[in-house]
Amino acid sequence: MGLMVEFDSTVVVSVGARIKLKDHGNYGPRLNLNHVRFQGNNNQAQSHSFGQVFLHKKTGVSSSRRSVVAAEAAAMAEETTAKTGNSALSHFWREIQGSNNWENLVEPLHPLLRKEIIRYGEFVAACYKAFDLDPTSKRYLHCKYGKSRMLNEIGMEDCGYTVTKYIYATPDINIPMQNEASRGHWIGYVAVSSDESAVKRLGRRDLLIAFRGTVTNHEWVTNLMSSLTPARLDPNNPNPDVKVESGFLSLYTSDETKSKFGLESCREQLLSEVSRLLNKHKVEDLSITLAGHSMGSALALLLAYDIAELGLNKTDHETVPITAFSFGGPRVGNPSFKQRCEELGVKVMRIVNVNDPITKLPGMFLNENFRVLGGRYELPWISCSCYAHVGVELVMDFFNVQNPSCVHDLETYISLLKCPTKTLHTRKEGFDNLLNRARELIFSARSLKSICL
Repeated sequence: MGLMVEFDSTVVVSVGARIKLKDHGNYGPRLNLNHVRFQGNNNQAQSHSFGQVFLHKKTGVSSSRRSVVAAEAAAMAEETTAKTGNSALSHFWREIQGSNNWENLVEPLHPLLRKEIIRYGEFVAACYKAFDLDPTSKRYLHCKYGKSRMLNEIGMEDCGYTVTKYIYATPDINIPMQNEASRGHWIGYVAVSSDESAVKRLGRRDLLIAFRGTVTNHEWVTNLMSSLTPARLDPNNPNPDVKVESGFLSLYTSDETKSKFGLESCREQLLSEVSRLLNKHKVEDLSITLAGHSMGSALALLLAYDIAELGLNKTDHETVPITAFSFGGPRVGNPSFKQRCEELGVKVMRIVNVNDPITKLPGMFLNENFRVLGGRYELPWISCSCYAHVGVELVMDFFNVQNPSCVHDLETYISLLKCPTKTLHTRKEGFDNLLNRARELIFSARSLKSICL
């Protein structure tokens, strides 16, 4: 799921839009914003001197769900910024973290929210840049650098964060694979905003946990374990109806205790460090932010749910907000899991490319779209046997005809978010929308067939 691609070609962004990409090394594509063309109905191309990306348009958003709270808060933040010169984010960070479920911040995408999504995406990209994939290296499948210099080595020395702990995950797969041992692999890191100027700009002390996506063969096999199983992460509330994908749960909870010097589980490492940092900074304004790409998004959501379910984010004077930013993430649990996350106040912003197949898995057929069959029928058994996405969905639409793997590439996500955009919106996919999408695909296929004939 964590794909890294090299190419110099044209990406199709929605209907008729084309963005030129340049190859900038082996990590991923970068955008050339000097020339973008949009094809209209009259087949006359319009040239623009900036990179304007037309993202997937969705209609039918109910006006009754819109709120002016976020817009008013944004206006107040901008006014305060103009008067004091302080960062608008410091006055507006709770809304940016999803306190109002990003109402009126997505359509159109608020500049501060865009900047924060990109910033957290780059923290996730750091996992790929620092991950050692050289089989001859002593640090193979681990981070190339020590904690104290990792962010500096990848060019993020001015980010204002300090890495406090590396996180390792152990796939519970007993399948021998070439050049890979079934042991813990570096999966991400925990960091905290440590620079006081950064804390002032953010308006709080931010605890960040970033996860990379799938890279190793064992992780790919784990991803295929798509059956639902009860999460049971809280021993005092083992709700059997709350179910998650067994492969993700296994990667999150498996350890190496059978070995004398084996690793603790990914979960134990994370909960221990998060608890330590929360206790250390308990008298400050805090936020817990999780960010991940692909499989890493699933781990981020599991951790967010786990922290909230155990109540670790509750201090003496407040409940610390928990926000997850998911880039190209799969479904993680069933509708009961989604409902429980919402009850616990876990906020999730899902950045999704409509052409990315990973975002439609698992549960390509049995998912939230079939729970009520377009509002016509209720299927009670679906709640425990199908998958459901959690959170607010920010929809993008891009595709590369020469290199389809770019649809899931994290760097492409980030690069397109950096472009001035024409439309950004939330999406709630329903049964009727799926039929319309299928109809479009069928018509496209017929057109292609007639051209070939």
